[in-house]
Amino acid sequence: MLTPEQFSGFLLAAMAITVAPGPDNLMVLGIGIAKGRWHGVAFGLGCALGCLTHTALAVLGVSALIAASPTAFAMLKIVGGLYLLWLGVQAMRSTARVRVDGKVAGEPSLAGLFWRGMLANAINPKVGLFFISFLPQFVIAGNGSVDMQMAALGLTFTAQSVLIFGLLGFFAGTIGQWINRRPSAGRWLDRFAGAIFVGLGIRLVVST
Repeated sequence: MLTPEQFSGFLLAAMAITVAPGPDNLMVLGIGIAKGRWHGVAFGLGCALGCLTHTALAVLGVSALIAASPTAFAMLKIVGGLYLLWLGVQAMRSTARVRVDGKVAGEPSLAGLFWRGMLANAINPKVGLFFISFLPQFVIAGNGSVDMQMAALGLTFTAQSVLIFGLLGFFAGTIGQWINRRPSAGRWLDRFAGAIFVGLGIRLVVST
């Protein structure tokens, strides 16, 4: 279904993007610090599993596009590549200093935090747009069903998110303190993830 090179390249890119500071992982750290590690883990798992919604929508949307016009699918990859390139430039130019806020209102249950994280991710249109742009870049037209490749890539992204977000929640206190002592660390993580976005975008433009 996925070649070793296809899988490993996607996995490395996905992990770099997941660890770069963003609303989801900073919220996981904040909840873990404020409420305890298992609350952070619960919220993180919810956020990660919310990716399944975007995977399903991406698979269905791209499948319909391919059925309508292979040329339109090629255009989607080009537009998606340009979008990733723009995201990469924005991330690399970021000058924000990241801090983890441990203040979380209320006393939500573990189940409540899990569903809150899942819903927050599932209804986020920016995440949906990212999936539609990101996943097709790793699809190889001659490597079998595009649907199955997209689904496998989406499941891979979800699985690594479960692992990373789970670890962030579990070690929230230690990681949060490390980030707060090094407020510029997030900027360098942003630049690393941005470089990956830029590389993907350039690769697509050059190969088209």
